[in-house]
Amino acid sequence: MQDDCILKVEHLTKSFKLPLKQQKLEGGNKIKVAVNDLSFTAFKGEIFGLLGPNGAGKTTTLRILATLIRPDGGDAFIDGVSVVSNPYGVRGKIGFLTSELKLEDFFTPNYLFDFFSELHSVPHDVRDERKRTLFARFGIDKFAEVKLANLSTGMKQKVSIVVSVVHDPGFIIFDEPTNGLDVLTAKTVTDYLAELRAAGKSIILSTHIFSLAEKLCDRVGVIVDGRLVALDTLAALTAQKSLEDKFFDLYSEAVGGRA
Repeated sequence: MQDDCILKVEHLTKSFKLPLKQQKLEGGNKIKVAVNDLSFTAFKGEIFGLLGPNGAGKTTTLRILATLIRPDGGDAFIDGVSVVSNPYGVRGKIGFLTSELKLEDFFTPNYLFDFFSELHSVPHDVRDERKRTLFARFGIDKFAEVKLANLSTGMKQKVSIVVSVVHDPGFIIFDEPTNGLDVLTAKTVTDYLAELRAAGKSIILSTHIFSLAEKLCDRVGVIVDGRLVALDTLAALTAQKSLEDKFFDLYSEAVGGRA
């Protein structure tokens, strides 16, 4: 399986300067180390989960992988391409979905799909076929000409997903893909992630929802305070206890029993 490595993360580090108000909450620290010497690999055709509490560094890690921010140190390689030295090469290989993706309310799903397809130089005939397939899959076809401002939260999330994969990427990054969704929409999203894996796609997702990780992930990395404290197959991590119980054991050990 080592020959099937699709993602190699090597000693990633990222810090941020804290605003004055937050410095007080952080015990007077002026700098927050969001990602701290993080290394791991992910393999082709698997769903790799980054599991951790809010503020653990999951989103920062995924934003680095998506080339939205540069690390202070280290590097990551997606299908052999460096996120540091060749971010444009990485962007053509990945899809990235985050709850922070803010699509303009004035536009329609139809317009946004075409717009993102143009950004990725998707041929018109391929674009039209993918649009028909994805819009039907997510029930967007009935709302194709409705402005996003008039769509439900769940439907907006579905639109965000389809515009993230207009170019049919082989490696897909999802940051909290079901966050804030109702149970029906969340199931639609999780079912789609499973379908992507079955189609041979490689997926990395961050989540703090144990049931989602247990349902989808082949391997899991647990991250606390920017550090990876565990990395194994889901089966190995849950061999003796539930993923939730195992996580809290790891978290308690990482923070010195203060959990």
